[in-house]
Amino acid sequence: MADEVGLDLVEIAPDANPPVCKIMDFGKYKYEVAQKAREARQNQTHIVVKEVRLTPKIETHDYETKRNQVEKFLKGGDKVKVTMKFRGREQTRPEMGYKLLQRLAEDVAEFAFVEFAPKQEGRNMTMVLGPTKKKTEAVAEAKAARKARADAAAETTDGA
Repeated sequence: MADEVGLDLVEIAPDANPPVCKIMDFGKYKYEVAQKAREARQNQTHIVVKEVRLTPKIETHDYETKRNQVEKFLKGGDKVKVTMKFRGREQTRPEMGYKLLQRLAEDVAEFAFVEFAPKQEGRNMTMVLGPTKKKTEAVAEAKAARKARADAAAETTDGA
């Protein structure tokens, strides 16, 4: 029957009694499966771990800059690894670095949660912050904001 129609006879369930077969265009089926796989890969999100480095003796303006950078990464849906570097005598006072990392975690609490608490490894103390929003939500919001800005810009140029 499959040869008469010009299609392929595909065995679907060989273990069934009797075995189940289907008449279909196998080349078309393989193509559709490949298209679905490609579409799934395009919709995947890659969560990236960004890193920000600090030292215990950071000035307030520098701290604010680093905090803003962490916020930007978190709003983008990425995880942030905050590394506190201790140099020389700073290694004898790890509690200063711990307090600074806790302060940073409190400052960005609305965008993030502490995934890994601060822990010392040699000269460095690390902490990982995870975003409260998923990457797909963050990307969708960014696209919507960009579109709104473009529409507003087009509206102002039309009115002039």
